[in-house]
Amino acid sequence: MPDVLGPLVSGERVLVVGAGVTGRAALAALRRLDARADLTDDRPAALAPYAADGVAVIDPGAAAAQIADYALLVISPGVPPNAPVPVAAAAAGVPVWGDMELAWRLDQSGHYGPPRRWLVVTGTNGKTTTTSMLQAMLTAGGQTSLLCGNIGDPVLDVLAQPSQLLAVEASSFQLFWSESVRPAAGVVLNVAEDHLDWHGSPAHYAAAKAKVLTGRVAVVGLDDPWAASLLGPAPAPVKVGFRLGAPGPGELGVVDGMLVDRAFADGIALAPLDSIPVAGPVGVLDALAAAALARSVGTPAAAIAAALASFTVGRHRAELVAVRDGVSYVDDSKATNPHAAEASIRAYPKVVWIAGGLLKGASVDALVTAVADRLSGAVLIGRDRAAVAEALSRHAPDVPVVQVVTGEDVGVPGTNESSVTRVIDAGSPGAAVMTEAVTAARALARPGDTVLLAPAGASFDQFSGYSDRGDRFAAAVRALTDAGQ
Repeated sequence: MPDVLGPLVSGERVLVVGAGVTGRAALAALRRLDARADLTDDRPAALAPYAADGVAVIDPGAAAAQIADYALLVISPGVPPNAPVPVAAAAAGVPVWGDMELAWRLDQSGHYGPPRRWLVVTGTNGKTTTTSMLQAMLTAGGQTSLLCGNIGDPVLDVLAQPSQLLAVEASSFQLFWSESVRPAAGVVLNVAEDHLDWHGSPAHYAAAKAKVLTGRVAVVGLDDPWAASLLGPAPAPVKVGFRLGAPGPGELGVVDGMLVDRAFADGIALAPLDSIPVAGPVGVLDALAAAALARSVGTPAAAIAAALASFTVGRHRAELVAVRDGVSYVDDSKATNPHAAEASIRAYPKVVWIAGGLLKGASVDALVTAVADRLSGAVLIGRDRAAVAEALSRHAPDVPVVQVVTGEDVGVPGTNESSVTRVIDAGSPGAAVMTEAVTAARALARPGDTVLLAPAGASFDQFSGYSDRGDRFAAAVRALTDAGQ
């Protein structure tokens, strides 16, 4: 095989770290290469099904101790670099590849036929919508493309399918473990504090995002100062920006209600703003970013217009659940960090905000300051709700606040300050928490308001994921509105 595969040769021992979806995909790819793959995970229950299928499993302590026996470590994206096994690998000089790195090397080696052109989307917010829009544009333009990465199937799982292009959503975790990936075009939509508990610092987080700008075409959101700052140092020979205002040379932007391309054409109109199905400026920015990547590989303007006109927003992304007595109820559970929550709130004139969860080390002060004049009220849930309550007390003291507190958290510092507290039974499931939150939000809402679930935090403290959280919200809303409350 070509040198691009490095230590990955037939018969070599490879350690796969992580027994989830990514680990399964990596094991399947390694089997096809006749590599001898072992699997480790710090959850014994996750290893058990693999062991039953004949996979050689090893606990992390033994894996770290024996790391020098492996030619390569393939790591799942959620495993942080300070975990014992990757630390041991680094000390022993064993290469560490993420699943995206493995996929890139396999693709570039010609293992699955002619290499594809990768179009990679990253950013703190908007990745899934942008990547989905991109895929729709490519398909409308008659180009064969596969949607993969952090959205849907791992890249490793789609490489056997024929295509010219890959529309890849990439998280900061995946990019951290991807040193060789050089996409045909990559975009950084925006950068805001997120996953600092994993990356260790905002600079390290931004550096991971910037890896998509190392190919032929680098695209960034110019209205986002942090993303814009990454364009200058990017090694890509073609540099493109997009903005909400009129575009300059080498940019995409908005003129007279139309998306306009001045990067790959001389001011050609692409699509009307009113065809974009995502509310607020964030929808325009996502569409511009997707169009930039699509235009970089020759997608015609008519295909971009057709794709946006027929595009459907994914679940839990500014999804309208119901309208009752002049109040709209919107599920934006995917807004799992402050930057996303701010963009969500800005799409509506007046909001009763349901927020909270796991903030992952991020501050909400700037968010609350930015949206204070739009808040009719706030209902706070989850482990870090006190941090949101304190920010509201400092920056929006006139906004009425209700905190939904489970019994075991009564008396936690900050939970009873400057707010009304609704206590429910200790250990209550997420459904009960969300029912109480929606009931409280309905009491605060006035005609014309939007009750908006845009939590600014992750969901795993009370729910199985953001989808579960959104589903619980929708169920509570429907129960409330159907009952006529």
